[in-house]
Amino acid sequence: MTSNDALPSVPLADAIDRCIQRLCTTVAWTYVLLVLVIITQVVLRKGFSSGLIILEELQWHLYATGVMFGLAYSQTTNSHIRVDLLYGQFSQKTRYVVEILGILILVMPFLIIMFMHSLDFVYDSYRINESSSSPSGLPFRWVIKGVIPITLGLLALAMVSRLYRDTMLLCGKGVVVEENHHGS
Repeated sequence: MTSNDALPSVPLADAIDRCIQRLCTTVAWTYVLLVLVIITQVVLRKGFSSGLIILEELQWHLYATGVMFGLAYSQTTNSHIRVDLLYGQFSQKTRYVVEILGILILVMPFLIIMFMHSLDFVYDSYRINESSSSPSGLPFRWVIKGVIPITLGLLALAMVSRLYRDTMLLCGKGVVVEENHHGS
């Protein structure tokens, strides 16, 4: 993260963000497992001419889990992708207002709707004990589908943290921390 991306400190928002980051960093270890599964699948396919459907599906599940938790992580670190055509020209106060309005009008309604629908999606999968359509595929499809509402909830919490941070900063109650750039 560059110094331009660093968010001014607001203690409560910082604490929430750190908790989300710890959880997401822990889940990111699924990528190590993903690499091992990919290597195993390649060795089986190329070395023994027989891959396993269960490993193929596990790759997608691990990748999806990492990506979904990565959404909340990127929000807390302000490392998500933006299209800043006008935003960069705004004063800092105008940026806070744009962020607050964007969260309230665009992001939170979307997350709430997606979260509510994802609960039905997971429940239906659990109710019918959904599994892979492949006989040798993964069972318990509801487990991977359960990641959706969990990560949407984490992303919503990250957005509430950002909303609180920007509101406090707009009111002049944040702490701007200057970064020390020794040797860079």
